[in-house]
Order: sequence, then structure tokens, then C-alpha cells
Amino acid sequence: MFKILTYNNIAAAGLEKLPREHYEVASEIQHPDAILLRSFDLHGVPIPETVKAVGRAGAGVNNIPVAEYSKRGVPVFNAPGANANAVKELVIAGLFLAARHIPAALDFTRSLEGDDDAIHHQVEKGKKRFVGFELAGKTLAVLGLGAIGVKVANAAIGLGMRVVGFDPLLTVESAWQLSSSVARAASVDDLISRADLVSLHVPLNDQTRHLINAARISFMKKGATLLNFSRAGVVDESAVCAALDAGRLHAYVCDFPSRRVIGHPKAIVLPHLGASTAEAEENCSVIVAERIKDYLENGNIRHSVNFPDVSMPRGGNVRLGVANENVPNMVGQISAALAEADLNIIDLLNKSRGDYAYTLIDLNSAIPAETLERIRSIKGVLMARVI
Repeated sequence: MFKILTYNNIAAAGLEKLPREHYEVASEIQHPDAILLRSFDLHGVPIPETVKAVGRAGAGVNNIPVAEYSKRGVPVFNAPGANANAVKELVIAGLFLAARHIPAALDFTRSLEGDDDAIHHQVEKGKKRFVGFELAGKTLAVLGLGAIGVKVANAAIGLGMRVVGFDPLLTVESAWQLSSSVARAASVDDLISRADLVSLHVPLNDQTRHLINAARISFMKKGATLLNFSRAGVVDESAVCAALDAGRLHAYVCDFPSRRVIGHPKAIVLPHLGASTAEAEENCSVIVAERIKDYLENGNIRHSVNFPDVSMPRGGNVRLGVANENVPNMVGQISAALAEADLNIIDLLNKSRGDYAYTLIDLNSAIPAETLERIRSIKGVLMARVI
């Protein structure tokens, strides 16, 4: 029986992937084998000794101290792409909101008073304040061409927009999905200088924090619109507000409320709605539950954010999973310990990713407790478990 600790309400469709006869799932549980969460902040929360995996029912993992779990040999799984359509639709909505001054127009309409004749007079007099522009023919810059960025770019092409994109880490999979009509920029500065509207789709890290700052805004066309559905920290809000005040930016559309931007008349601020659809929540929960289940039951790692993908069909009676630092001769030392116990290796797969590596080994017979402890005592081994 595996125990799963949940910190948020996980969609039922995902929990159904963890059958009750093999899994105990609760928000209060002792000695959990895995943690499932959405937005709960795990920073500062002690890591139970029994935890073998963490699953984030969403894409971003800023709320998880990934480095700490990595040192414990605990893979952190997420569900990138599961909410891509939901975010894409909201970004497209943001384009229209900004282009046609829709939030301000709605506020104006709600303020109308009097009878129908009076309302008609006020409308005809006031609607000139909300003259906008059409998206067709405008150039959209998409910074970051992952699952969401690709969908945004393709949807904008469908709206008749010209689209230019930039992503130094563009994957082959994303490239295959990207419309051939999307032009390629040479750099971030080249990208944003060519666009009427700029949409950000990058993770928040040390390289992307305040990626859009005063210097970068100076490269943008006067009157351009900036959309941020990545993370708040990707932009320097002070610089953005200053650009809005000076008329350098037409509007700022974002999904991350803060005191600085929610009161600005040219900012359209949404309450972090990007993945807030029933479909996205179900997709995220199903994907991450399936990955946690496969790891706990088979030791397979698929799409972890901190360990390599290592997956192979079962080929023996016993399976051993080992997470370790990515240093020389780890597989040799592990194999030697198994050989001394007269254990025959049926199959073995080892891969590395950055500072860490992971090995799956199928064996012909059970591993003695002393052999498992010897493997765990090898310098650099972070975790070893029989599956």
C-alpha cells in the first residue's frame, strides 16, 4: 500500500488513477511515499524521510524546493503542456482585451445612468475614448516556444497576425508543431523590436528574472502591448509602469496581481486564471498521477524536472532503482556490489542529467538487505530502493 499526501484539492480524474486497493490518499497522512500538490508552497516544509516522489499538478515548480529534493534522490514531476490550451485561450483573450480597450469599455458601460435616451447619448459621446485596433496584420512576438508558446503562435497565425518567435532551447517536438509561417528572431532584442505585441512564455529563473526591463522596453516599438502569462518576476514591474505612464507601452496584460499594477489604468490584470479551467485541472492531475504511479510501482521516470527520463519494461523478478550524483564509476560500483552477492543483472539502463543520474536494474533474484545497504553507502548514492 502506497501512501500519498495531498496539499491541495487534486481533481478526481487524477485520483482515480491511484486505485484504493493499492493507494491511500489523504491531506493528513503519516509517512507518505509521495506528495501531490498544485500551488501549495513546499519551501520550508520538512521533507518526510519516506517520500520517494513529488508530483505538481501543473507546469511551474517554483513552489517546490527542487534542489533539496534532488539531494535526497527524490524526482519531482510536473505536467507541462497539460494546461497549454487553457493558457493559450486566455492569452488570445488578452490580445483582444488590450486591442479593443474592453475592460475600460465595460467599466464605462456599467457607469451609465438615466433612461435609454440618456444612455444612448452618453454612449455616442463616450465611445470615442475606446477606439482600438484590429489584430489582423499586426506582428506578435512570442518569447518562449514551449507547449504554450507554440499554441499561442499558431493561434495568432489563424487570426491573420504576423508572428515572430524566439527560443534558444526550442525542442524538436515543439519545432514540428510550430506553424511554418512563424518567422525566427535572432535574439530577444531582435524579437521584441519587430513586434506590435509581445507575449512572454518563459520559466522564471535566474536567467529570466526581469528579462523585460527598462533597457529591453526601449527596444520595443512605441505603443506596443506587453502580455505576461509566464510569471510576475519575468518583468520589471516598475519599468513597465513607467513605460505605460510615458506612453511607450499601449498596455500591459498579465495574470499576476500586485499592488503596483492592479491600480494602473493601462494595466489589465487577471487573478492568475491561466490554468483555471476544469479541463486543465483534470489534465494536470491525470498526467502527474500517472507519472507518480509509474515511478512508485515500476521505478520509471518520465518527464521529471530534476532527473533524467529512464524507463524500461520489466525484465526480471526484482527491480532496483538508484539515484546518485553524476560522477564516474557509479554504475561500476553498484554492479560490483550486486556481483558479490551473486546476483545476475537481466537488464540495466543508466542516464544522467546535469548533476544527477538514475539507474534501473532488473535482477534474477531478491537483493539481500546487506547488499542494498552497501549500495546505499556508496559515496554519491542518494537513494536506492527495491521496486
